[in-house]
Amino acid sequence: MSFEPRNLFVTGGAGFIGTNFVRHWLSKTKEGRVIVFDALTYAGNMDNLSGLERNPRYEFLRGDICDEAKVRKLLEQSRIDTLVHFAAESHVDRSILGPDDFIRTNVVGTHALLKAAKALWIDKKMVPAHRFHHVSTDEVYGSLGPADPAFTEATAYAPNSPYSASKAASDHLVRAYHETYGLSTTVTNCSNNYGPYHFPEKLIPLTIVNILLGKPLPVYGDGLQIRDWLHVADHCEAISLALKRGKAGEVYNVGGNSETANIEIVRALCELVDLRLAARPELEKQFPLSPRFNGKSAAELITHVRDRPGHDRRYAVNYDKAAHDLKYTPAKNLKSGLAATVDWYLHNIPWWQALLGRDYADWLTKNYSR
Repeated sequence: MSFEPRNLFVTGGAGFIGTNFVRHWLSKTKEGRVIVFDALTYAGNMDNLSGLERNPRYEFLRGDICDEAKVRKLLEQSRIDTLVHFAAESHVDRSILGPDDFIRTNVVGTHALLKAAKALWIDKKMVPAHRFHHVSTDEVYGSLGPADPAFTEATAYAPNSPYSASKAASDHLVRAYHETYGLSTTVTNCSNNYGPYHFPEKLIPLTIVNILLGKPLPVYGDGLQIRDWLHVADHCEAISLALKRGKAGEVYNVGGNSETANIEIVRALCELVDLRLAARPELEKQFPLSPRFNGKSAAELITHVRDRPGHDRRYAVNYDKAAHDLKYTPAKNLKSGLAATVDWYLHNIPWWQALLGRDYADWLTKNYSR
């Protein structure tokens, strides 16, 4: 049975994937409202949502997902029938250094949302139909060997970092609220996302920014960790399909069909940025330290650093179930997707330059996730 979402409550909607989803949903639908609820922690950015304030179907509200009473009040006031849950701490390196925030947001926060949803949708029957969609990660499945088959929805959970463990716990809570209370839930476990508005502590945006600034490109260990790369636009489409076509209680893996080693991603970005800068010599005034403007290659910035603890070697996602049930297929290939992402960062320089002044700037040259 299909579901027709009308009034959406999007947690973490000022973050990377949440922002892209809100823009995607508003552009693809004509009716209903979208309320973005975000605490605006370090990775939440109101600049991501710039321009949406002119859309009468959009509203932003600042708040903490752990505040169950506030969430419940907002859901009731706006007659929300669909909750799309992106809000999460997601940087693996940060989780290793300080896991407490990950437990609070990813586990306690998810449970607070589930309790609020149950109170209104199950106990009070506020709306005739509802959907709680939880956005998760392939990292909950652990690590694969070189010849292992890709993760399926039946793969046993084996998280290896505090981040992935916290996401695994939240996945189990969502399942429990469906099985125990009858909450209409769906879960998507996605592979590595990339694209516009990606916070520059993660591998792809960090590499692009550091090339422009002439800073080292940190690569963990030998750089042969393999990830399946998923353009955020494809992920947003998959979530939209899960909301409308997904069966209550089901989990759907979402992949990009683009398994690639981290070092190859970095090398591809080096080549792309060098080519773009060669075609735009006027950028030398802004980025005088970039290798291209000093007779060098960006690849010379690659710096292998000590591998992080518990670093998963390979992720691969089998999305056959989503393809069959949701009619999902990724539209972006990695080559064109990376090129478009580099272009976005070169055409939105003020967006990422504004982030560099924050107190976490040292993360940009020392760390990246996954």
